[in-house]
Amino acid sequence: MAAGAASGGSATTDTYREARTWLLLPSWLILAGLSLIPVCLMLIYSFLTKEFRGGVIWDFSLAAYDQFFFDRGLFGDDPAQIEWTYIAIFWRSIWQASAATLLSLAIGFPTAYFIATRPERNRAIWVFLITIPYWVNLLIRTVSMKFLLRDQGPLNDMLIGIGLIDTPIHIVNTNFAVQLGLFYSYLPFMVLPIYAAVERYNFSLSEAAADLYASKFTTLRRILLPAVKPGVVAGCILVFVPSLGSFLAPDLLGGAKNFMIGSLIEEQFKGNAGNWPFGAAASMILLTIVLILLLIFARQQARAEKEAH
Repeated sequence: MAAGAASGGSATTDTYREARTWLLLPSWLILAGLSLIPVCLMLIYSFLTKEFRGGVIWDFSLAAYDQFFFDRGLFGDDPAQIEWTYIAIFWRSIWQASAATLLSLAIGFPTAYFIATRPERNRAIWVFLITIPYWVNLLIRTVSMKFLLRDQGPLNDMLIGIGLIDTPIHIVNTNFAVQLGLFYSYLPFMVLPIYAAVERYNFSLSEAAADLYASKFTTLRRILLPAVKPGVVAGCILVFVPSLGSFLAPDLLGGAKNFMIGSLIEEQFKGNAGNWPFGAAASMILLTIVLILLLIFARQQARAEKEAH
């Protein structure tokens, strides 16, 4: 390497340049098999026609998308009107996922900061305590959350026992229960990226700000947050995206009145009564919305970085 640098070449060489394609081939095959091909199949199914007894007919049409956006009456011959039911479900899903993301950020940021500021020998223990509940299946954890929040559950029993309330608080089958379920399901996805960012933060910058009489809030807003912003952004994306398509928390904690898009899609693929093309169309609409949001955010980030430089 020294000889290469002395002769005017690069100090680092791509040793595996010729074998790069073959080395990456397994990763490409896995990504194609587990991501690209299923999405393409879903896209194709969204343009097919529902078979009366279940399944699909290989007759391409836009009927599934038309059903999502327009109401043409029971027999399909009425004038088209906007179908607000599914749009409302989408809107409810977006704000539920946003609320869960904000709640996860409000709890996850101080938690990650606390862990990152512990002595190095103790950090692994705190990370272990954060992640150990998530070794259990998501379904079991969601059912446990329902048991905890129910009217005769441990939470209400404790509140009644200490005298804070006289009658049980009805939490299950509410929007609040869904947000708690999403928060509990995806909290580590917020804590771990922020923890990694804070761990790399140079705390001498905060000390310098204090020496210059900056308040703790100013230090947080002007120095710490910009430095750990990549971790915060990654955490928000990792919580928002799976929350948007979640169906276990809405089904088990929210009930029929708190239907989310993940539950709607799941219902379409159940048994012979399901509508596979409609479920596939709803999935593609959800995927399109997520991609648009991510692209908008990426462009804003690129523009902000360009202005900063």
